[in-house]
Amino acid sequence: MSSVPRLVIAAPSSGSGKTTVATGLMAAFAARGLAVSPHKVGPDYIDPGYHALATGRVGRNLDAYLCGPELVAPLFLHGARGCDLAVVEGVMGLYDGAAGEGELASTAHVAKLLRAPVVLVVDASSQSRSVAALVHGFASWDPEVRVGGVILNKVGSDRHEALLREALDASGVPVLGVLRRVPQVDTPSRHLGLVPVAERGAAAVDSVGAMAAQVARGCDLAALEALARAAGDLPGGSAPWTPESPTHDHPTRLAEKRRPVVAVAGGEAFTFSYAEHAELLAAAGAHVVTFDPLRDEELPEGTAGLVIGGGFPEVYASELSANEPLRKAIAELALSGAPVAAECAGLLYLCRELDGRPMCGVLDATARMTERLTLGYRDAVAVGDSVLAPAGTRMRGHEFHRTVVEPGAGAAPAWGMRAPVRRVEGFVQQGVHASYLHTHWAAEPGVARRFVERCRTS
Repeated sequence: MSSVPRLVIAAPSSGSGKTTVATGLMAAFAARGLAVSPHKVGPDYIDPGYHALATGRVGRNLDAYLCGPELVAPLFLHGARGCDLAVVEGVMGLYDGAAGEGELASTAHVAKLLRAPVVLVVDASSQSRSVAALVHGFASWDPEVRVGGVILNKVGSDRHEALLREALDASGVPVLGVLRRVPQVDTPSRHLGLVPVAERGAAAVDSVGAMAAQVARGCDLAALEALARAAGDLPGGSAPWTPESPTHDHPTRLAEKRRPVVAVAGGEAFTFSYAEHAELLAAAGAHVVTFDPLRDEELPEGTAGLVIGGGFPEVYASELSANEPLRKAIAELALSGAPVAAECAGLLYLCRELDGRPMCGVLDATARMTERLTLGYRDAVAVGDSVLAPAGTRMRGHEFHRTVVEPGAGAAPAWGMRAPVRRVEGFVQQGVHASYLHTHWAAEPGVARRFVERCRTS
């Protein structure tokens, strides 16, 4: 298991074509009959949806900031169980990590933690001989990062390709693929990045198919697979992560307990969720049921707790507002004191209104879209006790939104944060914990266990 073949797909900068190449490569390998494990460096929720479509497996994140470097290899092995090969899509430029934290959480950092060879995707559209200097610089910057090949993207012609190959001949980094400019593989974007798979339906399937065809046509798949198989063993002692706690009840004892229903919001409006959260809830004894706030007028039968993750409620504000029966059901559940955990989009949905449209009214707050992007990793500490954590619990999170919430009075804050400025954020009232902060519960499994236990006793 610790020697699972693997590749990291990186680039000098964002916009170079990592998602196209990584997703296309996953789909192309899957089409060859390989079981491919898809992964994404960093906190991004959208790219893993395309990865899942390409491979038929859940896309998983590897984030050395949110989860800590020590969990990167175990989470990787957990996702790669039963797979023939793994493809890891990087984030931003190869060496770009958490601001002010050196290499932490960069693609290079994760590649080193996984001892995985890197394939560098280069946007060659505006260069020829200079490509060799660029590739040499990235390949030699950190001797612990093994750049095993380069894929040239957005190549304009046969003559352009010949110039690029000639320049790279002396670099020592082999060219493993050349992709021409093909507009149809582009995927639509909006204010927070790509449009998620759940919103695109058949169009997303077509996009992934086009990516796979382009990669299969332009890349040396045999050489890329050989490079993946040369990765060798992961660091000694690495074992797959498990959602089960070493001190957790035996499954037979769990079966004897009441398994509370935890409703998890899904559908097009709420697509941001780490797969490990549902796994942790189930391991803690919950019966996890997904529902769609755009279509379902009732919560799942017997709902004892509610989890509403991130997504795009601002895009679907009218439809969410129109589903008055569900809004009332959620308000009644919260009023009863049942545990409710909401992140970012979930926070907006619990407000009185969003862009002037009525929402659930659980929180005495209003939300609206702005032009300003709030983005970055955060160090947080729980200000008081809540259904997720006792006061003083330290967690790392990530903010990514273009909205603001204007609170009324009465609710205590959820988190205190130190950077980029000292502030408090979020809401804790009765059983509700609502915040802009996206967290990864694998870093603090007690969050899920505490939440499920509150569902049993509320």
